[in-house]
Amino acid sequence: MQQAHDFLEEAATLAGLLENQSENLFDIVTLFKSWTINDVIGHLYMFDVAALKTLESGQAFDTFFAPISAGLNQGKTLLETQYPFLGDLRGRALFDTWLENTEILGQAYALADPKLRVKWAGPDMSALSSITARQMETWAHGHEIFDALGEQRKEGDRIKNICHLGVSTFGWTFVNRKMEIPEPVPFVELTAPSGQIWTWNDPASHTSVRGSAVEFAQVVTQVRCFEDTNLEAIGPSAQLWMSLAQCFAGNPESPPAKGSRYQV
Repeated sequence: MQQAHDFLEEAATLAGLLENQSENLFDIVTLFKSWTINDVIGHLYMFDVAALKTLESGQAFDTFFAPISAGLNQGKTLLETQYPFLGDLRGRALFDTWLENTEILGQAYALADPKLRVKWAGPDMSALSSITARQMETWAHGHEIFDALGEQRKEGDRIKNICHLGVSTFGWTFVNRKMEIPEPVPFVELTAPSGQIWTWNDPASHTSVRGSAVEFAQVVTQVRCFEDTNLEAIGPSAQLWMSLAQCFAGNPESPPAKGSRYQV
């Protein structure tokens, strides 16, 4: 699967920012829920391991995820559920462990059947969707690290996987909030980092979203407020979607407020 190689490139891009950094850097607080860089890497590592377990078998995933699910049911935050899993692993040791595991994960999915059904915390999904979700989360959570360090990430056209996930979860954004799915589905036209034009859905639709692929990915992953981008949303359904967009599983999350997420 090309998406597995795209995931590996995404992980390598984030690793390139953090390698050879001091131990203290991992204690820097980001603009995402005041998580530290250490928290972010721990979160990515835990769910990368979960993605490996589900490729192994449904039982392996259930066994791994059971204590996480139990913690969430007890009212713990997602961040709190990773502490027992990580133990004393943190800082550079955690970073090295995460990076080593990304290679194992990427290679495992590169050899997997894209149509294989795998279990997850939400609905089952294909192996293709699973590794795409890992790329998306690595990119999205990597964003707060790049932002916190004041660094600009060099984007590549592999971001199309994230944009496609964003487009395909149009309905999910509303179903997850127990809202009626608005009609019609917006036409989406995005300019890739390479300058290519990517399109989805019916171009004859009277509602649309147009602009930068990077900014679209930022909005659907909730790392930027729509109002902080130059995206153009025409029509009620497009405007409502951009105000709520959520391409990831889990409970409904509120997009960041205007001006609250930025590069320091």
